[in-house]
Amino acid sequence: MSTEPIGTRPYPVAISEEEWRERLSPAEYQVLRQGGTERPGTGEYEEVRPAGTYACRACGVELFTAETQFDAHCGWPAFYAPSDSDAVELLEDTSLGMRRIEVRCASCGSHLGHVFEGEGFPTPTDQRYCINSISLLHSDDGADRG
Repeated sequence: MSTEPIGTRPYPVAISEEEWRERLSPAEYQVLRQGGTERPGTGEYEEVRPAGTYACRACGVELFTAETQFDAHCGWPAFYAPSDSDAVELLEDTSLGMRRIEVRCASCGSHLGHVFEGEGFPTPTDQRYCINSISLLHSDDGADRG
């Protein structure tokens, strides 16, 4: 994935890989802890929700709000900004022979997806945070699940 493997830097939520394997399903672990990607159009949150918040499925920290979600027709949930700039960490990813920016949860270091710029979407930031549904938990009330 990125130039820095998941789990190699200290994060506020520090859990061993063995504990992550116990907490997460195999599919969740593959995306969140190994930097995988779910197949496009298969996630539960691709459709824009009218309200609520999206938290990291691994640690429960709020990452995005429904107000910043938009329909990018890309096969994954798309947001134009995180709920707080400190909620996510951005890392250079050159794994596929191109330069991309990986998005990780700043609290636990779990892989969320990638952010793209300059695609021309009519959003305030001209960014598309392309996030794996399996990396998220939606809550209508915005309550923290961590």
